[in-house]
Amino acid sequence: MRNDLAQQGFSLFFLSLWVLFIEMGMAQNTTIPVNVGVVLDFDTSFGKMGLSCIPMALSDFYASHGNYKTRLVLKTRDSRRDVVGAAAAGQLPDCPGTKAQVPIISFSASSPSLSSLRSQYFIRATLNDSAQVPAIIAIFQAFEWREAVLIYVDNEYGDGIIPYMTDALQGIDVRVTYRSVISPSATDDQIGEELYKLMTMQTRVFIVHMVTPLGSRFFTKADEIGMMEEGYVWILTDGLTDLLSTLDPLVIDSMQGVLGIKPHVPRTKELENFRVRWKRKFQQDHPKDETSELNIFGLWAYDAASALAMAVEKVGATNLSFQKTNISSNSTDLDTIGVSQIGPKLLQSLLSTKFKGLSGDFQIFDGQLHPTAFQIVNVIGKGERGIGFWTPKNGIIRRLKFTNANSNTYSTSKDNLGAIVWPGEPTYFPKGWVLPVNEKKLKIGVPVKDGFSEFVKVTWDPNTNATKVAGYCIDVFDAVMSSLPYAVPYEYIPFGTPDGKPAGNYNDLLYQVFLKKYDAVVGDTTIVANRSNYVDFTLPYTESGVSMIVPIKDNKSKSAWIFLKPLTWGLWVTSACFFVFIGFVIWVLEHRINEDFRGPPSHQAGTIFWFSFSTMVFAQKERIVSNLARFVMIIWFFVVLILTQSYTASLTSMLTVQQLQPTVTDIKELRAKGEYVGYQQGSFVLGFLKRMNFDESKFRIYNSSENLAELLSKGSANGGIAAAFDEIPYMKLFIAQHCSKYTMVQPTYKYDGFGFAFPRGSPLVQDVSRAVLNVTEGDEMVKIEKEWFGKKTSCSDDNGSSISSNNISLDSFWGLFLIAGVTSSLALIIGIAMFLHKHRVGVMGEDSVSTKIKTLATSFDQKDLSSHTFRIPDQPYSGSTEPMAAVGASPSVTNCSPRPSTFSNQTINDISLSGKQGTFSSEHVVVRAQPHLVGNHRQ
Repeated sequence: MRNDLAQQGFSLFFLSLWVLFIEMGMAQNTTIPVNVGVVLDFDTSFGKMGLSCIPMALSDFYASHGNYKTRLVLKTRDSRRDVVGAAAAGQLPDCPGTKAQVPIISFSASSPSLSSLRSQYFIRATLNDSAQVPAIIAIFQAFEWREAVLIYVDNEYGDGIIPYMTDALQGIDVRVTYRSVISPSATDDQIGEELYKLMTMQTRVFIVHMVTPLGSRFFTKADEIGMMEEGYVWILTDGLTDLLSTLDPLVIDSMQGVLGIKPHVPRTKELENFRVRWKRKFQQDHPKDETSELNIFGLWAYDAASALAMAVEKVGATNLSFQKTNISSNSTDLDTIGVSQIGPKLLQSLLSTKFKGLSGDFQIFDGQLHPTAFQIVNVIGKGERGIGFWTPKNGIIRRLKFTNANSNTYSTSKDNLGAIVWPGEPTYFPKGWVLPVNEKKLKIGVPVKDGFSEFVKVTWDPNTNATKVAGYCIDVFDAVMSSLPYAVPYEYIPFGTPDGKPAGNYNDLLYQVFLKKYDAVVGDTTIVANRSNYVDFTLPYTESGVSMIVPIKDNKSKSAWIFLKPLTWGLWVTSACFFVFIGFVIWVLEHRINEDFRGPPSHQAGTIFWFSFSTMVFAQKERIVSNLARFVMIIWFFVVLILTQSYTASLTSMLTVQQLQPTVTDIKELRAKGEYVGYQQGSFVLGFLKRMNFDESKFRIYNSSENLAELLSKGSANGGIAAAFDEIPYMKLFIAQHCSKYTMVQPTYKYDGFGFAFPRGSPLVQDVSRAVLNVTEGDEMVKIEKEWFGKKTSCSDDNGSSISSNNISLDSFWGLFLIAGVTSSLALIIGIAMFLHKHRVGVMGEDSVSTKIKTLATSFDQKDLSSHTFRIPDQPYSGSTEPMAAVGASPSVTNCSPRPSTFSNQTINDISLSGKQGTFSSEHVVVRAQPHLVGNHRQ
């Protein structure tokens, strides 16, 4: 029946709106007929289906809507297979629709090419073939297939969907490796010839877009030549999937394991009832025809007729006439019809009509039926079995009735599909490709090199002229390929000249893959961005990065000043400044109340430096009596403790562990001194050095580990090099072979390590990358590394470790210094504020600023006799803000009282005070003491 569709193109309703009669004063219960033209091919099963479904739809509709005033009257016409020509010329949609403004409805025009007509009066009550493309794309994403072959019939139906399918596949990085175009009239031999061609290709995922009976013959032949076996994937578009139930059982047997996509039709009682009635009517109308099956196009014809009846009733039966236009001598028959007065309103009514029909939700969007869901089926046994659904909103889902209406998650997970029986019934889903059956082993190119043979080594047998390939990279590749779930035969082919020399560098070798001379490259090939333009790399199997290797020297000649090296100059200067600053803060807070911070100016300056630096070893002897100063010292002691401990640890490490130092620690130093640097022959590191702005005249090449050691031992001034740049695997091997002589210096420049190279788009890349992960994470990799590198290592890990600066910098301590600076500054501000507040009265009478400053300076230099540190022993502290004389002092030595710690413990008698007994007057107080009492006190 799809074959009829391909030949006929599409079927049309012509809503001509020819009113047979409308009489004024017509009875209210009289219905108004509205003529509708129907164009079908009466000789095809497709046309016969439409002729039965459309009248049944109108009969059912008006039976349930007896109160409607309008009645559609069908005017059928046999197209005699001329509809295709008319549609192709654009006459039917354009001429009747646009000129006469009469809506034209098609229930079978599924080709995307008809969208180019862009007539607003042309309505497709069917799904566009391109609507199923996203569902097929979701299947590819679910199973991660990377290649596809498109097989389609060579006509308008087949060509229409291909551009959309190709663009969609490329949008998810699926490569269309081949397009197989089959003529509708192709013989079985021609079909077989095309299938044999497909069999020789490596792609095993085929998308088939064709109709019956061509599709039946195609799969019968595919089964006959062995293309329905394990490893093949066949996906049908709805052209064949919709008609699976009508195919011969022998054809179904040849399609076992095929997947198909078709529009989802909900199962309802109304649908089952209609199927029974339609089959009975079809047999009555066409008793000589074979029993036919109702398909989706019959349901769309039914729903289209119902939608038209609804739309006409909404518009009403007024002004059904045509307005005549000026007719010229060149006018066509369509021009004589005129322009429909109700056509534009009827068009809008059709576009806004929504209802649940036999085929599902009916809604016209953008001039065609809006897709809601597609069903994914699997051909099993005698027919098909649903395995899931696809919707535009949720993607692949198992069941529609369990879909969360509020969920916006789009899924392409294969876990949402039911159990699938693939062709050949394998226990796993096909990977989508195989090695071509007409080709031999994969040709694997390997580099030919003189040095670093631990990675790749090629040897020739002069007697047999045979080659032997071995090495770390070769063993890793063998392990990876053996871990694949399928066998891949291959052979190694050295990239060299007949005399055993390299035929080019690594870029030249990789380019041979692009030229299809090699199927892959295995060796110490680094994954670099520009190389990925013509090959695809697997995941890396080695450490990544480029580093600098330099000789190391004995550091004893500079040990005299090694005590300065634990700290950077920035940290030394910062520490010194903070020591002085803390000493100054403590002096300010203690000067007026502590004898230890008083005396001549030179003595006070010395005290500041002595006190602050003595805290480095916690040897300070001065007492701290101020609470603010004590708070500052608590924080500072913590900073000093951390700083001294870190210094001690770093110095100890330098003296006991790190006896050797690299001769060069910075790449800038090499450029500044114009030193010679080396790189391995044929390596991409040459481009790296050029990008690092090295002078090309300062480059020297090495091709082996021994050659590198010789250049480094000579030095830059004696025909050698000061440093070499190479990848980490080479550097580690080199250091392992030359203990205590060379080391790697940071930083390490990021690169992706060694990888295997395949042609662009090769399906092997994905599987080999997974195998690389399995091998590198397992014990096999450890055995391979021990085999090739373990026996070369004869020194400890420390000798091969990379060197970097271990000086302690300010970056490690700025937090501590910040805390110390904030707390000491805060204490200083509080102390000064208290002093200014205490002496504000004394400076208020002064006029000039300089006089006030002198007064404050004088006051600051004097003792604060109100402090508890200058109290008379056993004398309660009065809290007065005025100065008070010490016992045993004359008025002339009032400001020079002894330290609090030197007071005698003897009882002082005969103390007489001027004023009231037990109190101090506001005047200066002179205390008289017995000579024998003051004799023991310091004067």
